[in-house]
Amino acid sequence: MVYVDDARHPLGQMLMCHMLADTTDELLAMADAIGLQRRWIQKPGAPDEHFDVSRSKRLEAIRHGAREVSSRDLVAVIRRKRALTPK
Repeated sequence: MVYVDDARHPLGQMLMCHMLADTTDELLAMADAIGLQRRWIQKPGAPDEHFDVSRSKRLEAIRHGAREVSSRDLVAVIRRKRALTPK
């Protein structure tokens, strides 16, 4: 599952949020589907790997099946992924 939160972090004239997924493959597939460059991934390989996305890309991700969540819900996803990560 791919998730987009409701954050609104300013970057220039844009407001950005986060796109995260249960797996790297799901995250990269969504990035490809909505036209993000894979090199823009943040923290690759970590439980909190994500893309910062504009509000318009957020809407596009939702149209492609991403689930809207709160920032708090996104933290819960990261914690769950951390718990599943081998140490």
